[in-house]
Amino acid sequence: MEPLSEFEKLVVEAVEGLPPDLLAHMDNVDVMVQGEPTLEQLRSVGVLSPGMLLGLYSGVPLTHRQRSYGMVLPDKIILFQTSIEAICSTEETLVQKVREVVAHEVAHHFGIGDKWLQALEASRNHVQENKARS
Repeated sequence: MEPLSEFEKLVVEAVEGLPPDLLAHMDNVDVMVQGEPTLEQLRSVGVLSPGMLLGLYSGVPLTHRQRSYGMVLPDKIILFQTSIEAICSTEETLVQKVREVVAHEVAHHFGIGDKWLQALEASRNHVQENKARS
């Protein structure tokens, strides 16, 4: 087994940094790193440019699993290293962006959709802007 790259270590730290209660409820999901998204992955979410897709969740969210769910391959959370690194100019922004993408994709694993996540992020940004003004 090859040693983890620095980027992969950031991903592991981001996952391990999630709240323990959240980690305890994650089920049958693998988190992995891929250089760039494939054309098929881009099409699956309606994105045209590889640089616009930072992460991807594929699988059956916990909220949609039935009692008969079982004997299936793990869900996947994929972080696209090239896309993330391209938008980060410092190590600090890279660490933060990896955390954000991991949290976003984990939210999808828990059944939270993009519209709700966008509303939460807008609310968080609004609070941060108000704090900065104070």
